[in-house]
Order: sequence, then structure tokens, then C-alpha cells
Amino acid sequence: MPRERILIVEDDAVIGSELLKALSVSGYEASLARTGQAGLADAHNHPPDLILLDLGLPDVDGVEVCRRLRAELPETVIVVLTARTEEFEVVVALDAGADDYLTKPFRLTELVARLRAHLRRRGVVPGDTVLTVGGVRVDLPGRRVHAGDAEVPLRPKEFDLLAALVTRVGEVVTREQLMDEVWDENWFGPTKTLDVHVSTLRRKLGTFAHITTLRGRGYRYEREVAGEK
Repeated sequence: MPRERILIVEDDAVIGSELLKALSVSGYEASLARTGQAGLADAHNHPPDLILLDLGLPDVDGVEVCRRLRAELPETVIVVLTARTEEFEVVVALDAGADDYLTKPFRLTELVARLRAHLRRRGVVPGDTVLTVGGVRVDLPGRRVHAGDAEVPLRPKEFDLLAALVTRVGEVVTREQLMDEVWDENWFGPTKTLDVHVSTLRRKLGTFAHITTLRGRGYRYEREVAGEK
């Protein structure tokens, strides 16, 4: 069985070398690109299973690189690395297509565990059926979503999150349940990732769906949207 491939886009030679070594020891096929343009070219020529992307690149803004990678590789997991602590910049990166982020400095054991969780969860959905709620149709085995007559392209984690909500339509799904099911049962990362993904789902599904926030508890996918009877 071929090893899962991870592309590291990191301009710092020391950090890049440490990441290459840690991922290789952990059983992954890893490659390193030192600039944004090199990362884009590597990803195009040899599509990876996961991309580890530094936001502070010397040639192209990391958020723009993330946006381009997501457009070309909708199924690839993207985890960004950032030394930036401002919440706005983190949200912008997630909104550009990242599935998760880690703030420098970080422990290599934490990073490897986080990546392993993403790769293990990739493509996992509950059940094997097609669900229709209001104007949204979710094809679980086919991993396709339609809002009205139009197909809505979702990133892997966005689809997994929608599946977790729509299979419990009308029920409150706690933040802890969603983090456990969509990310990993041993997840120890930031839950801001969940909020950004819910916000993106709302934007993409538009008026065809309604996801209610229950502050401090979780979310509920409603059986009916505004205007339906």
C-alpha cells in the first residue's frame, strides 16, 4: 500500500528539515517546498494527501497560496502553520480553505498527532444513504450536496460536518460531539475551526438550509427553513 504523501511548504530551513524528519519517521512520504510558487508547482505535479502550509512565505502571501491550493485540490487536507496570533488572520486562513491550523511554536508530537487525525478522518461519513431536508439533498456515499437544483462544492471537513448535522436533523448536536466525530475523538486543537466551518456551510447553502446556534451548547440543523410550511 503506498504511503500517504504530505507536502510541506515552509521557508525556514531548520523547521522544514525537522518536519521532514518527523513525518518520514512517522511513516509518511514527505517533500519540502521553500516558497509559495514552489509549493503550488509541487502540489500540481504530485497532488499530496495533506499540505502543511506556512503562512509567512517570502514570495506569495500564505493565505493566497492556500486559496489557490484549495481551488485546485478540493479533497486535499490543508493545515496552516502560523506565528500570527491575531484571531482575524487565523479566520481568514480557514476561510481561504484551510481545514485546521497550528500556531508556532508547536511540539512535533502534537503536529504529527493532528495530521494523523485528519488523514484518518478523511472521507469518513455516517451511514450509506441519500438524505433530503428542505431544499438540501446530501448524498452520503457519493459525498455530493445539492441546494435546490445546483450542486454545492464542499471541502472534506465541510461535508463531514454537514453529514453529522443533517443525520440528526432537529436535534441539538454539541460542540464536543461535532469535534469528536468530524475531527477526532482525541482532538486537542482549537474549536474556532468548528465555528468557521459552520459559517462557511451557512454561506454555501444559503437560504436552502438553516443551522441554529445554541450558545454554549452546539448546533441544530432545522427541519424547515424560513418561509417553508
